Amino acid sequence: MASVTFDQVWKRYGEVVAVRELNLDIHDGEFLVLVGPSGCGKTTSLRMIAGLETISDGDVKIGDRVVNDLEPRDRDVAMVFQSYALYPHMTVRDNLAFGLKLRKFPKAEIERRVGEAARMTELANLLDRKPKELSGGQRQRVALGRAIVREPAVFLMDEPLSNLDAKLRVATRAEIALLHQRLKTTTVYVTHDQVEAMTMGDRIAVMNDGLLQQVGTPQELYEKPVNRFVAGFIGSPAMNFLDATVTRENGQVTLKSGDFVAPAPPAVAAELQGSSTESVTIGFRPEHLEAEKSTPDSATIRVRTDVVEFLGSEELLHVSVAEQPLLALVDADLRVRPGDILDLWLPLDRLHVFDSDGHAAGTGTTRRSAATVETAA
Repeated sequence: MASVTFDQVWKRYGEVVAVRELNLDIHDGEFLVLVGPSGCGKTTSLRMIAGLETISDGDVKIGDRVVNDLEPRDRDVAMVFQSYALYPHMTVRDNLAFGLKLRKFPKAEIERRVGEAARMTELANLLDRKPKELSGGQRQRVALGRAIVREPAVFLMDEPLSNLDAKLRVATRAEIALLHQRLKTTTVYVTHDQVEAMTMGDRIAVMNDGLLQQVGTPQELYEKPVNRFVAGFIGSPAMNFLDATVTRENGQVTLKSGDFVAPAPPAVAAELQGSSTESVTIGFRPEHLEAEKSTPDSATIRVRTDVVEFLGSEELLHVSVAEQPLLALVDADLRVRPGDILDLWLPLDRLHVFDSDGHAAGTGTTRRSAATVETAA
């Protein structure tokens, strides 16, 4: 096993910058997820670890070794691609063993590793089948097993579940998480799916436009996003945002959006009190809106219900306030109907505030470069 370090790494394609000033430490044995929208630089970053992309500036280290100029085969990494990349004319057994045979491993060692990988991935009864005789989930397990037999220092996974249906994705991501718990091998996993990131990663690194936005545990990113992009990208359903004005009166700082009025959280109030900021964006998550009870430390939002999505135990309400659309996740027993007017309560400790540049207010990170943000705390 080994750690992976990006030290001031840039990747340019002519005038196009794909990754800029990436500083990231991936700990030994950690499962780190690189997540972000298409084109954000996450796959390019992964491929620079693998040696499939050259590095324009900076260093990539695996363990204590700078690997910038090492060939992919000399980096002690194994990669699982979005496409299974199996040899169609070979059996599962031969697909698993092929890389080891190329490296001229002893036959007994090949058999040991293939047997162990087949056991871990539940392929032992499929070893004599060819890929065309397997389901999508089974093919993906073969691709995982082929990486496992290498016993590498680092696993690299590039959206390995993208070709699976929704139910199989859930099952397979649980299998990958269990495999990591058994193997304890450093794993870098790329996905655009924030649900995968939240459920699988020890830590998550969020990227956008080639910049690292924030690194932290799933809970840190959910509860303390450092900017509006992270706040909107992490969490499902996505965070609500409202444009709000700032008023200062008698030492109090108040945020107002239409009929919604709330005192600014203490840290935000302290920051806004001494500034000339007149407008901000407030954010809150659909699941934090209460439809049945209020508390002394909550603010009221009166909304009109436009659409109701029944989800079983919950209902996802598409509502509007001052012509701005919002989402609210409430108990299905409320039996809300389109056209209903509701009073929703938002606990003030669940309120997020972002300045005009999209940085979180009241966190001490509002003016930091996104490229250097390492944690949410």
